[in-house]
Amino acid sequence: MRLILYISLAALLGTCSTPPPLLDQVLELGELRVVTRDSPTAYVDSPDGPSGPEYDLVKAFADDLGVELVIEPVQSVSEVLPRLIEGEAHMAAAGLSTTPSRRDFVNFGHPYEMVDMHLVYKLGTGKPRSLEEVIGRTIEVVAGTSHVDTLVALQQLHPELTWTENADVEVATLLAKVAAGDVDFTIADSTEFSIQRHFYPDLRVALDLELGDHLAWAFPRDAGDTLLERADDFMIEFEREGLLAKVKDRYYGHTRKFDYVGTRNFIRHYESRLPRYRAMFEEAAAQWGVDWRLLAAIAYQESHWRAGAVSPTGVRGIMMLTEDTARYLGIDDRVDPRNSIFGGAQYFARQTERVADSVEEPDRTWMALAAYNVGFNHVKDARQIVEWQGGDPDAWIDISKALPLLAQREWYSRVPFGYARGWEPVLYVNNIRAYYNILQWLTASEEEQTREFDIPGDIAPPPEQKPAEVERT
Repeated sequence: MRLILYISLAALLGTCSTPPPLLDQVLELGELRVVTRDSPTAYVDSPDGPSGPEYDLVKAFADDLGVELVIEPVQSVSEVLPRLIEGEAHMAAAGLSTTPSRRDFVNFGHPYEMVDMHLVYKLGTGKPRSLEEVIGRTIEVVAGTSHVDTLVALQQLHPELTWTENADVEVATLLAKVAAGDVDFTIADSTEFSIQRHFYPDLRVALDLELGDHLAWAFPRDAGDTLLERADDFMIEFEREGLLAKVKDRYYGHTRKFDYVGTRNFIRHYESRLPRYRAMFEEAAAQWGVDWRLLAAIAYQESHWRAGAVSPTGVRGIMMLTEDTARYLGIDDRVDPRNSIFGGAQYFARQTERVADSVEEPDRTWMALAAYNVGFNHVKDARQIVEWQGGDPDAWIDISKALPLLAQREWYSRVPFGYARGWEPVLYVNNIRAYYNILQWLTASEEEQTREFDIPGDIAPPPEQKPAEVERT
């Protein structure tokens, strides 16, 4: 039943009453119904529960209203606004650009993100230097998107420009088609591209078609402005308190760097090296309550899955354990893959246990990873710096800014455990998030997955890292 029109029942009973404002309807119903799209940049219903940047935002908004959140997912962005206009939801949260054509049908709230619109191609197929060089080649885009509006506008200047619209897919599908060589180009927003390029390292940006598009929630035009105004107040305060930045960091903070060669090598090593150790990762992960893919990602960052790896500082093995760490864990042979993997799993689990109970996931995992690399005491020092700065010591986004300060005398002289190469654990964590994200994607079709975490990530060239060590207190 159409939610926005349900109050019109009074009219059917012979009255001429005006439906109450949309906010009142939501509060009376006790539910906030939101139409969104099934996409990593919006909403994903995984075995661990719902996630995604749009989901996190609307869940916080529903909690602020004191109502239950009801998600109405659709498979394509082309379905979002029709569902909203037909009254099947109170609002839409789907990474929608605030285009003039859409404003004819819906009202938009306060913008919460800016994106660039990329024309994407496959490396080796010839990068166009201008739009004229795109004419005559195949372009496929998602129907009903701002991407179509942009092409229509460009066609006024380039009448020979043509494209195909597909209403049954999401951008991720079209990026895969470009990567496979089935189509020459597609269009993707910068947020979507930043995630998907790690799965398809041959993809590149050919041209930027639009810069600085605003994304915002959409609301029915004929239902008053009460819910929109309340949403605007919420979003402004959410941003002011730094909570919006935390959501963005969770899903996009790790996408600031991209290494084409590193990504290709990782996928190649996944096929050639990982199989011989996978069963060990799975067994150790089950014993210590860790996702095996996260454990494998740590190992790849440490050694690129080489059991005989040796660093210039003397750390050895697939998990690159120091002598002190191996002794602490009761490991005699740290080069033995099984010993090293089980030792690394145990050590990571212990670092996780040491993280303050007030730290929630995924920040808890990221702080444990930082502690695995630089030592837990240096993470404690970073938390102290964050408190001095008036930040949130339970938020990874704040900790990641404080850790590099441990290399500056102004700061390390004030904390108990002193100097640290604090930029290294930040890169370390981002890289592992990247590898983990790719492993999740590569293993997504497997039925036996058991996941404790769901942490999207990015890829960056692995810096020389200081391996896990036992702190001396």
